[in-house]
Amino acid sequence: MNRTYVITLAMAVLAAGHACAGEITMDPEPFISVASRAQVQDELKQFRTGAANPWADEYNPLAGFHSSVTRADVTAEYLASRDAVAAFSGEDSGSSYLARAHAPALRLSTEMASAE
Repeated sequence: MNRTYVITLAMAVLAAGHACAGEITMDPEPFISVASRAQVQDELKQFRTGAANPWADEYNPLAGFHSSVTRADVTAEYLASRDAVAAFSGEDSGSSYLARAHAPALRLSTEMASAE
């Protein structure tokens, strides 16, 4: 029993020791910038002096947002579209809802060819 344990442990160590990340490869095509160094530095300066930094903890894109729709309008719109949203979020992704909604239009546009 002890001998098989040692052999198993040795094989596991040997198998684990072979893992390697691979070699570093260089991109065969060098990077060629379309902007000059001065242009890049000007863009960086404009970004740093700008009012909004999207990576800052204090960044709030909705700070100056004011809605033109009332809460009652939004609630009414939600209640009107609730069945459609539930259908599209369902198991069949709304295919049965679409089949029910467009069934009369599809039946009218489909005509059988007459056999003469």
